[in-house]
Amino acid sequence: MSEQEKFMHRALYLASLGRAQVSPNPMVGCVIVHAGEIIGEGYHEVYGGPHAEVNAINHVKDKSLLRESTVYVSLEPCAHHGKTPPCADLLVSSGVKKVVVAMLDPYEEVAGKGIAKLQAAGIEVELGVLETEARNLNARFLTRVEKQRPYVILKWAQSKDGFMGSGTKERVLLSDKPAQTLVHQWRSEEQAILVGSRTALLDNPQLDVRLVTGKNPQRILIDPKAEVPETLKMLQGDGAWVYTSSLDKQEGNSQWIALQTSDKRAFLQAMLRDLAQRKVNSVFVEGGASVLASFLESGLYDEIRIVESAKILGKGLSAPKLSLQLEEKLDLGEDRILSYRLP
Repeated sequence: MSEQEKFMHRALYLASLGRAQVSPNPMVGCVIVHAGEIIGEGYHEVYGGPHAEVNAINHVKDKSLLRESTVYVSLEPCAHHGKTPPCADLLVSSGVKKVVVAMLDPYEEVAGKGIAKLQAAGIEVELGVLETEARNLNARFLTRVEKQRPYVILKWAQSKDGFMGSGTKERVLLSDKPAQTLVHQWRSEEQAILVGSRTALLDNPQLDVRLVTGKNPQRILIDPKAEVPETLKMLQGDGAWVYTSSLDKQEGNSQWIALQTSDKRAFLQAMLRDLAQRKVNSVFVEGGASVLASFLESGLYDEIRIVESAKILGKGLSAPKLSLQLEEKLDLGEDRILSYRLP
């Protein structure tokens, strides 16, 4: 591993510490190096708070060293005024010697402008160190910006013999406590969580984070016929965004959003486009079977996570059959976690 890669790995690790705290912004880490030693580092810790470069420079005790220092940053420094001033301007005013950037920021208000500012000020810039790792880290942000839709994760539980449930109104609990806790951790890491009207009516889920400490995701309901009663748990408290084919209204903290289309794929596309415009980076889809099938058939997803129970049901509602290559398998108590990712 080269010295540049070593310091960029550190910047990427620092960036990852902001997971679930900075959305819809990207995760960013920054390391400042003088004479081969780190003299300052930081990361974007919370949405609306100081960016990584600000925190890293504030960490430097002797600011006079900045003029002979190299800055490693996992994403192009911003060039626009948002909730904070442009980081590119801060680096210029600090007089740093060189900036090593993992990847360009595709967001239209940055998109090369940050690097242009640095170069115009005479700062040497090197681009593309650990770019693949940087893109993987911010896959959610990049999907929203580049594809104009959130990053979509499909999740379901299934029995050892491939059934999601009994196929009746009787609810079958498949996973054990360790897997249930992991699912709540997953919920806390994504911006939104989604179910369909059938799951809402049958299970009346809360769709919040209870088994771990973390933020509740924005609740989303697909209810084309607007048939779900407003008394359901997911419509209480912080409410939910309910996507319908006709109803458009606001009631308490819940909003009903009409999408003028009856085609399933077009409906999903319109919903995901609307979510992207609302700056939602990621959606965690927890079913049920019909909603999962719609996402799978449309190809509008990025990851699949399956909690496979050791239980045998023998019959019931069949889980989706996948032709994707298994990416990761994790044994968790009596359950097994299977992970797939689109290439």
